[in-house]
Amino acid sequence: MPDAGAPITPPNDDQAGFALGGGSAAPAAGASYRVLARKYRPTTFDDLIGQEAMVRTVSNAFEAGRIPQAWILTGVRGVGKTTTARILARALNYELSDGSVKGPTITMPTPGVHCQAIMESRHIDVLEMDAASHTGIDDVRQITDGVRYAPSSARYKVYIIDEVHMLSEKAFNAFLKTLEEPPEHAKFVFATTEIRKVPVTVLSRCQRFDLRRVDADVLMTHLANISKRENVEAESEALGLIARAAEGSVRDSLSLLDQAIAHAAGSVRAEDVRQMLGLADRTRVIDLFESLARGDIASAFKEFRDQYDTGADPVVVLSDLAEFVNFVTRIKVVPATADNLALGETERVRGREFATRLSMRVLSRMWQMLLKGIAEVQNATRPQAAAEMVLVRIAYVADLPTPDEALRMIEQNGGAEPSSGGAPSGGGIGRAPVMASAIDHAPPRMMASASGRAGETIARQPMPVPVPQASAAAQPVLRLSSFAEIVALASEKRDVQLKAALESDLRLVRMEDGKLEVALEPQASRALLGELQKKLKDWTGRHWTVATSREAGQPTLREQARERRTKLELAVQDDPRVKAVMATWPGTKIESVKQVAHDVDPPVSEDGDPGELPDNDDDF
Repeated sequence: MPDAGAPITPPNDDQAGFALGGGSAAPAAGASYRVLARKYRPTTFDDLIGQEAMVRTVSNAFEAGRIPQAWILTGVRGVGKTTTARILARALNYELSDGSVKGPTITMPTPGVHCQAIMESRHIDVLEMDAASHTGIDDVRQITDGVRYAPSSARYKVYIIDEVHMLSEKAFNAFLKTLEEPPEHAKFVFATTEIRKVPVTVLSRCQRFDLRRVDADVLMTHLANISKRENVEAESEALGLIARAAEGSVRDSLSLLDQAIAHAAGSVRAEDVRQMLGLADRTRVIDLFESLARGDIASAFKEFRDQYDTGADPVVVLSDLAEFVNFVTRIKVVPATADNLALGETERVRGREFATRLSMRVLSRMWQMLLKGIAEVQNATRPQAAAEMVLVRIAYVADLPTPDEALRMIEQNGGAEPSSGGAPSGGGIGRAPVMASAIDHAPPRMMASASGRAGETIARQPMPVPVPQASAAAQPVLRLSSFAEIVALASEKRDVQLKAALESDLRLVRMEDGKLEVALEPQASRALLGELQKKLKDWTGRHWTVATSREAGQPTLREQARERRTKLELAVQDDPRVKAVMATWPGTKIESVKQVAHDVDPPVSEDGDPGELPDNDDDF
């Protein structure tokens, strides 16, 4: 398939009126004018642009004789769905008057017997139906009833149904049996812009083709060829603006080119296209972007006001600004993006420069603020004022440091030399806006107030914050070697709630230096681990990692204490002296067992949990 840059062949006399490039540059006297979208409508697979994958598949299927009974074509408006359906119908029924073509073919060098009638949508065996206006089951029943009859003159009966997703549920159901087992002489071609609304039962019976948007550079080349064919001088930048505004739609691009030719009365210039589309000058959009990145509010306001006074819509200005932010971001990720010839030289050169000098964080923040700001401007009663406030937010906030950077700047004596307040201005692209914004938004503990006599203005100047230095009074790093020590530390810090949770809700799995792995009881709070990790860091002066494990782990401290108490009580009950007492006074019960202080035994814990049973009997 030739590329979009291939010259458009003028039609011969037999093709006049329907072939691509049909008609002369100027209409004949008395002839009605045909818009470019109809005049240069493709009639063969070779004429289609930007759909190489679909053309290759169809070509191979025709050559191999593997032609399905139904196709479904999907894509955005203007990419050629209906045109492709007619070309398919023409290829299925291509015949020459001498009878040299015996079957379907994609090679159609000259118009056949049925070609003109098919492309003009007036052939008796190629039926087109607009499902948007024929949605009911009665309309489909006419097709299912008529499909049984053989074609009157062509090789196949071809049914082209546009916007098929508009059919009702009953209409789709009526199609299913016919669509799955149609007569050999019937073919179906569906076209839709809403493929998700088509039932899967219909999709499974069709061969699907997704017609992709046509790239801007391909559209530019196509428009340049048509302009040459129409004897119209067109600037490359103007064609680029039209191609980008068309958003991949060939029909939209031709309609805009038609409008641009009429708007400029002949020659198509970039300035005229901008006025026609209500676009801001691309160079001025880039200048506005640079002012915002530099933090120069005054310059940004002046540039925006100049564009607004020349007729630029505030929403369009912000949208163009967001598009350029996206372009710079894509260059930063994929540098080859700047090689797209559909973009202007200034845009590509300056885009590379910004991609080198701006960080991804700055670009991401600008994008998010523009995305939200565009919606605000669209809903504002005064769009111009709302757009200016968006620009203010971008200049002041888009390059603010992250919390980590702000803390680092505070630790490093404020991160910048003292500066007067006000809007960030001047300076090159880099950290200048960050420093000015950080000082202007400094927290109270960084600012010192100096008041003069009555009536004088209170002035605030940044106070240098001393960098923390290690000293003998610094908090020592506390090492913990067991889970019991962590519980004891919580008790020492008088954190009763955390101590109780550690004893009843956590099961120790393993403990290493600075790392604790535990299993949670079902009733444990999900925020317990984060709270424990934070407090361990505060108490010990070092970072701790507290993680959960799927292992069962050890019993909780409360369960261990209960088990020790049970063992101690059983041991006491087996003591002969205790047995003698209980025998002397029947009904006597052991209420509690307490361990008596002993020189070699550890002290009793604060919660009264007993230790192991002493070896000698003198302790009771």
